[in-house]
Amino acid sequence: MSSYLAQEVHLARRHEEILSRRSELLQQMETYLGDKKTKKTWQTQAADAARKRNATLLNDIEAAEKKLQERMYLLPHPDTVKLETLYWASIKESLPKWEQFLLGRAEIPIGFKKMKTAKQNTSYPEEDSQK
Repeated sequence: MSSYLAQEVHLARRHEEILSRRSELLQQMETYLGDKKTKKTWQTQAADAARKRNATLLNDIEAAEKKLQERMYLLPHPDTVKLETLYWASIKESLPKWEQFLLGRAEIPIGFKKMKTAKQNTSYPEEDSQK
């Protein structure tokens, strides 16, 4: 009988150890789950903040791009302006020579024929050397 009593006391102690270990594990699990929820909440908040920040940055970049495109069309490059000015000055200078031709009252201006023949002569130097 004493062996049963000793066995029962041993089992009771073992049962208490198991129950205390179980309560420790339950407490650790609750702490872990609480930490996990807190971490998930923090990550969600951080992701939302990053999403808002990225949307704001994207809007700012798009607005800056739009301003630059509008500005590009409003103010052409200085070299372009210079070339355009020189082009129109050349047109105004040669307009009197071409005016009568364009109205059908005269032949092609002489300077144009000379330029065309000069280009033809310089573009075929091999033929001249073969003759």
